[in-house]
Amino acid sequence: MSELSIKSKFEIKELELNALLEITQAINSNLPEESLYKIYNFTLRSNLNIEKLALFVLDDEWDCKVTFGTKKRFNRADLLPEFKTIQDITHLKNFKECDFTVFDIIIPVAHKDKTLALVFVGGLDKRDTYSHDDGIKFIQALSNIIIVAIENKKLARRQLEQEAFRKELEIASDVQQFLFPEKLPNTDLLKVEASYLPHDHIGGDYYDYIPINKNQFLICVADVSGKGIPAALMMSNFQASLRTLLRQTPNLTDIIEALNFQVLENTKGEKFITFFAAIYDIRLKTMVYVNSGHNPPLLWTKKDGIRLLEEGSTVLGAMHPLPFLNEGFVTGLDDFLLFCYTDGLTETIDADGHEYGVNRVIEYFSQPETYVKDLKTIHQDIIVSLDQFKGRMGYHDDITILSCRVG
Repeated sequence: MSELSIKSKFEIKELELNALLEITQAINSNLPEESLYKIYNFTLRSNLNIEKLALFVLDDEWDCKVTFGTKKRFNRADLLPEFKTIQDITHLKNFKECDFTVFDIIIPVAHKDKTLALVFVGGLDKRDTYSHDDGIKFIQALSNIIIVAIENKKLARRQLEQEAFRKELEIASDVQQFLFPEKLPNTDLLKVEASYLPHDHIGGDYYDYIPINKNQFLICVADVSGKGIPAALMMSNFQASLRTLLRQTPNLTDIIEALNFQVLENTKGEKFITFFAAIYDIRLKTMVYVNSGHNPPLLWTKKDGIRLLEEGSTVLGAMHPLPFLNEGFVTGLDDFLLFCYTDGLTETIDADGHEYGVNRVIEYFSQPETYVKDLKTIHQDIIVSLDQFKGRMGYHDDITILSCRVG
């Protein structure tokens, strides 16, 4: 086994130190990841005469960032499953014949129990012992510096993205809160109560109470397909459109047709809204309503008991014009309770996969004692019942409950 001259050893050490210095300066200069990989490639390939190399880095998936010295293009190769957990320097001769056995060893870059990168190296055995052992140590040191620097870049990027997303959530949450009325009526004649249980920070539910004049008011509830920021912004636009249209006309058919067109224009058919709206006239004791694909609200009166309000149209935003649109009309309403909700209520499931369902809601309102309770107590009863029903299962959607009592 030959020995390197003192001069040769010094030259190699000088090359290694210069390479480490160059990498450190590049990191301090905040060069992009692509530039760091290019410096890594050039350093090992040209300055230190590494014969074969492939560097695989774990991002969302394993990806080959640097490769040279082989006929096969390893940037398109899949790692063997057993490679992905290696945490010590490993000889490829320990594995069955595969594309990777053109290399001699695997040098891992690991943090705690997680392997962040794998360096496949070949051709080192053709060099003498000093160069071989020190070559491995240098490759390991250089790879660690590069990978740790890039991991820090990823972490900083993720933190910035999370902070930006948090601010977006904050804004969207504020937007959604502005959708809901600040104060609901609570008089001897008219009481309105609302409960909103968001599944996430931001949901796609919306409810409203809008006075039209001294005799009329509109009450509504809606649910947009999808969640998060797009849903909140879509509902904000929907609310603004509804209130603008209501100032122009009290005709529900015209309002629904205009809302359907606007939702379709804004979302290009990719989202839709289920919507229930009712206008009650205190003087005439009448209610006109339209149910656009929404869960049918329950209307209770002393005379007729419970009825489901189903007249209306299909969902808004799916097609224009609407294939059908009918107004529901109820007369002689001077003492009633209207109960509206979104599908998050009835579609909550228990451990066996059964849905809470509308029948449980109807059964609750079929009890005579329900109607002497105030609206807040009714809401609490239903939420407690729902919570007991689901047990340890989580809520999978927003839940909105809106009740209106006249008389």
